[in-house]
Amino acid sequence: MTEVHPFIAYLETLRNDRAALAALRRGLGHPPGTVASMYPYVVPWLPRHGHPRHVAAYYTVAALFAYHPKDGGEGNMGDHLARTRRRGEEDLAVERRFTALLAAHVDDLGFYLRQAIGFLRSKEVPVNWGQLLADILAWNHPHRRVQQQWARSFWGSMPPAGKR
Repeated sequence: MTEVHPFIAYLETLRNDRAALAALRRGLGHPPGTVASMYPYVVPWLPRHGHPRHVAAYYTVAALFAYHPKDGGEGNMGDHLARTRRRGEEDLAVERRFTALLAAHVDDLGFYLRQAIGFLRSKEVPVNWGQLLADILAWNHPHRRVQQQWARSFWGSMPPAGKR
């Protein structure tokens, strides 16, 4: 069993705190770190000399967690979205959405993740929040390791294109 990131463990303690979740949800659709109601819940957990992109990751995950606080997520976003697949047009829509997420610039990642989390919420698929935080923090790796891992998780169990 993997160790839970301390910030994620803290967010999980807020799962039934309606006021805290509402304060964190106010960050949805806003640039990370610009919604004052989030500060009491996020600022104490920020790295002391964190890079602005790392700070943004904490705010993004906090707002998304508050939007879909269901517990029990395992794997990465590729695994989560793969669980929603069905045959037909809906499957193609999920693939298009997922491809756009994989191609997202780090500055636009919050927008695409909000769409993906909303979709997972509608399908009652839980999210592995610790993995998502780690993945956002590593999003800009020059070898695109996170994107490759997500792609393997999503498409790895499917038959090759043309044989579906």
